[in-house]
Amino acid sequence: MDFSGYFAQACEANGIIGAVERSGDFGRLHAMLVEFNRGVNLTAVTGEREAIIKHYADSLTALKYLPQRPDTLIDVGCGGGFPTLPLAIVRRDIAFTALDSTEKKLRFVDMAAKELSLGVKTLCARAEDAGRDPAHREAYGIVTARAVARLNVLCELCLPLARVGGVFIAMKGPSGLEEAREARIAAAALGGEISETAQFTLADPFGGEEMERVIIVIEKVRPTPEGYPRQYGRIAKKPL
Repeated sequence: MDFSGYFAQACEANGIIGAVERSGDFGRLHAMLVEFNRGVNLTAVTGEREAIIKHYADSLTALKYLPQRPDTLIDVGCGGGFPTLPLAIVRRDIAFTALDSTEKKLRFVDMAAKELSLGVKTLCARAEDAGRDPAHREAYGIVTARAVARLNVLCELCLPLARVGGVFIAMKGPSGLEEAREARIAAAALGGEISETAQFTLADPFGGEEMERVIIVIEKVRPTPEGYPRQYGRIAKKPL
């Protein structure tokens, strides 16, 4: 079976709609990832079927939580481009900004976005600095973060970037529900309100281990108060 066949299997197993038609782009993305990874260590996961599950299908589980209208999205701590690149392949009506503090990873995101003609810009910065920058503070309709930090910390990094009426979508592992309970006070202090939590299993039709996942949707209901985000050392030492 070729890449497109494996990709279609993974999408079907995980109820991912609207991505199979773009399997050719995902195949090209994977080839670029493998080649770039030979010179720059982006990820330990480069095997075709494992990457389809752990990079592409996992990123695409956020699709159903994205607003259906055209919008702007900033992905905080995007690393090698996940979930930015998979989501941008499918949702071409969204203007993506991939934020990370590691320039070499953003070089790959830039290259892949250009090769695939995706609406993705990169921003090399720390999230707490971007959240204080008038060019980015409360400038995005959607903020995403995947496996970056505990949710009470993530709220302070991400919610200042979301405009009122926008959403922050946190993609978490098995501890997600516990983190959501822990982060309610932080979310409220920063102008957010947890509106949805979804727990599910990321299925692997190729015989790999199934993984527990949680997606938490936080609506931005009020402006973030001045003074937030704080410097990262203070956020980490004393989360809200």
